[in-house]
Amino acid sequence: MDVFKFSKSKYPSAFRQSTALIGKFLLPLLFVLLLFPLQGNQSFAESDAVPKRIISMSPGMTEILFSIGAGDRVVGVTDFCDYPAEATKLPSVGGMLNPSFETIITLQPDLIIHQKGSHEVSKFAQRLGIKTLEVPMLSLEDIFTGIIKVGQEIDSNEGAENLVRELRAEINRHQKRLANVKRKSVLLLLGVSNDVSRDMYAVGRKTFIGELLSLAGGENILPESQPLYPKISKEYVIRKSPEIIIEVGPTGILSDEEIAKRKNNWKKFPTLRAVQNDAVHIISANYLLKPGPRLIKIISHFVDAIHPKLAENPMSSAAALEAMP
Repeated sequence: MDVFKFSKSKYPSAFRQSTALIGKFLLPLLFVLLLFPLQGNQSFAESDAVPKRIISMSPGMTEILFSIGAGDRVVGVTDFCDYPAEATKLPSVGGMLNPSFETIITLQPDLIIHQKGSHEVSKFAQRLGIKTLEVPMLSLEDIFTGIIKVGQEIDSNEGAENLVRELRAEINRHQKRLANVKRKSVLLLLGVSNDVSRDMYAVGRKTFIGELLSLAGGENILPESQPLYPKISKEYVIRKSPEIIIEVGPTGILSDEEIAKRKNNWKKFPTLRAVQNDAVHIISANYLLKPGPRLIKIISHFVDAIHPKLAENPMSSAAALEAMP
């Protein structure tokens, strides 16, 4: 039922459209604000208080919060936060591109943590006096710095420092394993679409996943000057002829059937060294593109693909890590 009704002959169409928009978007928000009124400059929480009601606006950040022992203070997550299991039971506030402001207000957060670039969420929170914390998560150093920053903000310093220490220790272990191993040229692709006419998007060196590839003993065929996730041509791939090809993507897209199909499609390019050596790998896992605590599993997947003979023992492989929480 329309909130406002006007005679079509009496009011111009532009006016009728504007009132319809008010009824659709503005009134629900006003209703929520009436339920939780803000007086003057009053905010949802005092600025110096320890946050107790946190909304996480990214899957990686949600995993970080639970990993440092702050999961019991998370009251809202995004549609894409599927780990740990406890997070999937929490209310969703939509996503970074389509946040539900009404849900955010009803959850009465005292802190919203978001990655860099969430301008819409940041501006909305600022208008309502909700405290926000922006955390860049592009590179590995960004992730480590971000974990510490979050720990300081929510008074979980010990948990944050322990997590960073554990992640750095695992990275150092891989570096020692691969110290004297010859690097192999690798094409790392994003397998985020099943469209047969899809373009190929590669992973650049300056992303966290590009850095993980390097730590795993791979040499990205893309130059340092390339964008973060550039579109590349088949001609470029043929010219570079990488020793290893790795496609990564979520399990919802890269099913067993799709993986077999993609591997078979690469046989159309028999001159590629990766095809000749049967070194095309399709890795399917929902955490592969999420900057968070499970990045160590990503390194193990890459090591298995690039240096399969390096497995120290069954418990050091990516398959063994998959069984870990």
